[in-house]
Amino acid sequence: MAALRLIVGLGNPGPLHARQRHNAGFWWADALAHQHGAVFSVEPKLFGLASKLVIAGNSLWLLKPSTFMNRSAQSVLAALRFWKFEPEEMLVVHDDLDLPPGTAKLKFDGGHGGQNGLRDLLDQLGHGRFHRLRIGIGHPGNKDKVTAWVLGRASTDDEASILRSVDNALAVLPLLVKGDLNEAMKQLHTKLDG
Repeated sequence: MAALRLIVGLGNPGPLHARQRHNAGFWWADALAHQHGAVFSVEPKLFGLASKLVIAGNSLWLLKPSTFMNRSAQSVLAALRFWKFEPEEMLVVHDDLDLPPGTAKLKFDGGHGGQNGLRDLLDQLGHGRFHRLRIGIGHPGNKDKVTAWVLGRASTDDEASILRSVDNALAVLPLLVKGDLNEAMKQLHTKLDG
């Protein structure tokens, strides 16, 4: 795989949305920034907040779109164009209904799985050839309850599980940054499944 140059955490901006399940991508981006002592700055031309990090000797950018989730592509495409990065050099971190809380999975390419930020990105890019880190938030059990679920706050136990999966995914990031997707997947998926 190509070395990573851009990491995007997906979420909805503002304090109202900060602790909602849908913002698990922001939780991960914030944890990564905190781990590296990085500070986000407002980047109007990118429609988001950005920070530069050095991980495993590689420089990369961390982006949190300020657009709402269903318009994430506006920010992501602006960043790809501005920094002249290819989608294959990007990791998108997002919440995933199909995984239980406490689970995180890496993958490359694929569909949007009903996630509106990914849906917008795939629509605008015309393909899904980028890396994803899927952070499990669980499913309410009924599709009619999905909107309230993703825009709701997780229970104390579920939030603790989600934050544990955030930490587990951060631990394998140096492998991913260096381009070792298989080893990063092996370590992350073994840690979470075992």
